[in-house]
Amino acid sequence: MESTDPGLAPVSLIDVASYLPGEPVGTEYFTPYMRSARMAKNVMFRSPATRHHVDREETAMDMVAKAVEPLVERHGAQAISDVDVLLTHTQLPYNPIVGCGPEVARRLGMRPSTVLDIQNSGCAAFVYMMQLARMILRTTDARSALIATIQNSAGAVFTQPDIRKLAQAPVPGDGCGVGLLVRNDDAPILDVETRTYPEFAGDMDFNTGSERKWWEPGEGQPCVSFTESKITKVFARGNRLVPEVALAVCDRIGVKGRDIDTFVTNQPNRLFLRNWHDALELPAERHPDTFDRCGNLFAAGIPVTLDIENQAGRLRNGSIVLMSAFAHAGDFAGAAAVRWGAAR
Repeated sequence: MESTDPGLAPVSLIDVASYLPGEPVGTEYFTPYMRSARMAKNVMFRSPATRHHVDREETAMDMVAKAVEPLVERHGAQAISDVDVLLTHTQLPYNPIVGCGPEVARRLGMRPSTVLDIQNSGCAAFVYMMQLARMILRTTDARSALIATIQNSAGAVFTQPDIRKLAQAPVPGDGCGVGLLVRNDDAPILDVETRTYPEFAGDMDFNTGSERKWWEPGEGQPCVSFTESKITKVFARGNRLVPEVALAVCDRIGVKGRDIDTFVTNQPNRLFLRNWHDALELPAERHPDTFDRCGNLFAAGIPVTLDIENQAGRLRNGSIVLMSAFAHAGDFAGAAAVRWGAAR
């Protein structure tokens, strides 16, 4: 939990923007190869209508540069080049040794005092980076921050010949979402809640389907593995964690869940989405998502949805926007509330 001390300088999420690569990919790309019809019918793996896939040559840095273009158009190039803090989260790191932050800074003409590549926090990374950026802007001379979430594993991992046959393959999509934060009170972050659950940290398994480690040569294609027993546990945790952190934020800012103007979450599947707005007693129209169009965007789901809703004029300035998400198999969850005032 972050302090809500009114004496601390307000920090605003003044704008969001996003990028979706390539043309939409239909589910028919996967269905001829499906191995398990039974697993495909599981609520965790019911497919969206379409999703986007990165090209093999498209890097995480390319995606951020494209996502930032609307911010440059709306705020000017100097607003980006003068950014003091750059935070990135990449689902599939382009280089396992060096994060993408420094290269993103070079591409955007930035020379930030702080660059952090955040590898944990998964689907809740946008909220987590809002919290980190807010803390840095409140406690240093830094005045602005750019946060970027890059989901780039759908086209790279889930289209591998063996992985393409799995029930989970059609669910993810690729995309990038960015947020611009400034030390002012134009669109203030009202509160942030983050929680770590280390007891669940080992429950997500990334393996090659063989004895080899992912970095070793040999047969097998790396992917996150699922079993029906694990799916049941993750589903129960996700149902509980997202409303818990969201309602904790509501309690501290003095509103009921049902009074939130817009609720934006990560979007693993349709059932999670329904259960989460039901838990807050919200009608579905106040819980927008991009699942049918984009699939599970992991950490990029929140900013991409925010951007699409904002550009469509459906986010009213002065309204309360609540974001909430859980990560991986439930080892992390976070929520943040903002008094909306983003440009468009």
